[in-house]
Amino acid sequence: MPLTISLPDELFSNDRDDIASQILEQVAIHGFASGQLTCAQVRRVLGFETRLQVYDFLAAHGVPWIDEDEETLQHESQTLRTLFP
Repeated sequence: MPLTISLPDELFSNDRDDIASQILEQVAIHGFASGQLTCAQVRRVLGFETRLQVYDFLAAHGVPWIDEDEETLQHESQTLRTLFP
């Protein structure tokens, strides 16, 4: 369902399309970081073709896309090194 937000004209000293895309990006970042949006939803909202584009986008904005603790990542890394020496 589309949502329309009214903003004061003084916020639009720049290109309106640029402002709209920046707002959409911030909504996607916050939505993903808070758990309200999935990676697939972020991909669709921002028009990305692949989840790798989403991962790059999130990483560029300092948002971790892996939800694992350090110990689990270390264990998985060791397992991979054992399986693929």
